[in-house]
Amino acid sequence: MTGTMPEPRTVRTIELHLEDIAYQGAAIGREDGRVVFAEYGIPGEDVVVAIERDRKDHSLGRVVAVRTPSPERVDPPCPYFGVCGGCQWQHIRYEHQLVLKQHVVRQQLRRIGKFEDPPVSPTVPSPNQFGYRNHARFSVDGKGNLGYISRPGHGYRFIRIDQCLIMHPKINEVLGRLQGKAFVKHQLMVRYGINTGELLVQPDVSAIDPEIPSGQRFYHESLLGHRFRISASSFFQTNTGVAERLVQLVLERIAPTGREVVVDAYAGVGTFAAFLAPRVARVIGIEEAPSAVDDARVNLDQFDNVEYVMAKVEQVLGKLAVRPDVVILDPPRVGCAPEALTGVLMLRPPRIVYVSCDPATLARDLRKLVDGGYRLLDVTPLDMFPQTYHIESVATLELAVE
Repeated sequence: MTGTMPEPRTVRTIELHLEDIAYQGAAIGREDGRVVFAEYGIPGEDVVVAIERDRKDHSLGRVVAVRTPSPERVDPPCPYFGVCGGCQWQHIRYEHQLVLKQHVVRQQLRRIGKFEDPPVSPTVPSPNQFGYRNHARFSVDGKGNLGYISRPGHGYRFIRIDQCLIMHPKINEVLGRLQGKAFVKHQLMVRYGINTGELLVQPDVSAIDPEIPSGQRFYHESLLGHRFRISASSFFQTNTGVAERLVQLVLERIAPTGREVVVDAYAGVGTFAAFLAPRVARVIGIEEAPSAVDDARVNLDQFDNVEYVMAKVEQVLGKLAVRPDVVILDPPRVGCAPEALTGVLMLRPPRIVYVSCDPATLARDLRKLVDGGYRLLDVTPLDMFPQTYHIESVATLELAVE
């Protein structure tokens, strides 16, 4: 596995006690008061850390020996763990991963959002700890090999991957059939409908393996019984089981009575709109990606109370000629553009449900909304990405002042 992979550069080696966990997955210790971020550590452990980079106010390194292991430490099952950069937490017992993710969300809300005692609920677990991902994007080298790019300490080198334990078995099956003969440009994308059995492989690999269906423009997935068309370039949640729980949680936070007008910002292929439409008076979706809008028109065709606006959220949100009862915000990792938050504050909906895949930008945006007159009721993390530091969250706010 690592035979051709050079060892990461080591500046020096130190003994360290680990005290906390950082947002991007590394454990935190201090060397003479200076912060050290140590990958593959767990708070409470005494470890040996190989420092890879010294920066002005902190150091970056990796745990190379554990003197006093945490009771939460387990043997990572993946042979690529520690070289491949895809997973950061396979060495941590899954139940403790959930605790750490709740802790990280709370810490980001305190540090960035300046919330003294943020209301963070326990993390909702994933039904599957491995084999959950329905979407893979493999890098290719000039020899037809498929794999990933190694963690930064290994110099961002290509590493061949013969099986990825967090991918659905069907995706690993495609990986196995094409491994060593994937002479395609740049990357190979594989998406799989876990509830439909449909496969999407891009680009077309029929000249390499005619038995693999490939070159499809779209595939279908089903959530809670509703079927969605998803184009190759459209976003869809990578963990189908947690995506279903996410939809349920958003509906619970909205608690529709049948009379609401809901604005679904960053609406994608219509995931939330499809479940809201039968339960509310009107849904206005805002989405800038043409492929997602095209998918949404198919996915929502049966509903006559849904309209879609194809535009950037920040360009149109504050200009809507209606005051909604609820605004759903589901931005990409960078969070909401400042103009989008200004638009929400102009509309002043009684309730906001913010779906986030990044606790840091969530904390930043929640502070702006609370300063604009909202009260933060709850933030619930969901484990959309087991074995990694990534965290999905649903935050609920209500208008505090008129």
